[in-house]
Amino acid sequence: MHVARLSLTDYRNYARADVELGPGATVLVGRNGQGKTNLVESIGYLSTLSSHRVSGDQALIRAGADAAIVRALLAHGERQLLVELQLNRQGANRAQLNRSAVKPRDLPRYAHSVLFAPEDLAIVRGEPSVRRRLLDELLVQRTPRLAGVMSDYERVLKQRNTLLKSARARGLAASALPTLDIWDERLVELGSELIDQRLALIADLAEPLAAAYQSIVDADHAPSLRPVLSIDGADPDGDDDATASEPDPAMRGAEASGPATAERFATALRTRRSRELERGLTLSGPHRDDVQLLLNALPAKGYASHGESWSFALALRLASAELLRRDSATGDPVIVLDDVFAELDRLRRERLAEAIGGFEQVLVTAAVLEDVPAPLAAKIVHIHAGRIVDDRGESDG
Repeated sequence: MHVARLSLTDYRNYARADVELGPGATVLVGRNGQGKTNLVESIGYLSTLSSHRVSGDQALIRAGADAAIVRALLAHGERQLLVELQLNRQGANRAQLNRSAVKPRDLPRYAHSVLFAPEDLAIVRGEPSVRRRLLDELLVQRTPRLAGVMSDYERVLKQRNTLLKSARARGLAASALPTLDIWDERLVELGSELIDQRLALIADLAEPLAAAYQSIVDADHAPSLRPVLSIDGADPDGDDDATASEPDPAMRGAEASGPATAERFATALRTRRSRELERGLTLSGPHRDDVQLLLNALPAKGYASHGESWSFALALRLASAELLRRDSATGDPVIVLDDVFAELDRLRRERLAEAIGGFEQVLVTAAVLEDVPAPLAAKIVHIHAGRIVDDRGESDG
């Protein structure tokens, strides 16, 4: 799959923009702040229903506008699809596929992309929420219906937390909260599916991760992923200390040989109920899980060098792209590299360029063209002040 044409209206700093794209590599060049990242961010949004830079939609709508519109003409062989998304400042967002209304959460079924960005270093060095987001975005692209499961889980979690906070404020005991059991059942039902889907994804990533890491560093550092589950006693969000990610010894290994996920989840909620009432917070579930990144059996966070951390982050993105390529009926995902080459040394630039060279479409942003390896600089598009500018200095208006 590739994006044949991208059109933006009132998106970020673009009043209007139209750019023709095609298979192969394209470099979007411009000084910082001109709008290069905004273009590729819009493609990523169609694929994941989120931005890699902000948590909400409001920042994506141009100042003074009521809505932003992203249109992408997607091509896969002889087939073309027009995907449209309207982000509204007031009210629900709207989407269309070939001019027919669809739910926005259906768009990742058709638009697949993998975005590399400087923020990716936080995958290795940042908080658990960054790694949860990595897994969930990939899950949505592989299985779009999970966007609805995640939304429902967040809604139930919010309601349950509201009940816990209210009980804490009123000094109520668990026995005085009969509705808590109802919310627990729904939380377990939705959360168990998300946990199981993440575990399956982590297992699927193992082989492509090892291959991708070796392609970048040409060394076998045994990169691996280890799930860290709050339902088995771990508390990744509770402490910055590395040991906080370790599960309770009595519960360790339950995910491999013990009770089913739903049973363990329900048990964890019952066990931690008094603590949850004290804090007014749900302490078990996929919203508090993590995945530990290991190099040579040691946690990459805290042990890996800067270069190793970058290599791990890049390898995870490459592995994600390989899974989408393998599983998708629409072919290759679009590969987007947003100012990544400026962060890498020459050797990693060359190895990354070689690793992604076989994908159908690669979009690269750069402030300095010299940062981009020559094989990826076949086509160049200049960006200036929210306008697409051709080589003669003319803009699209």
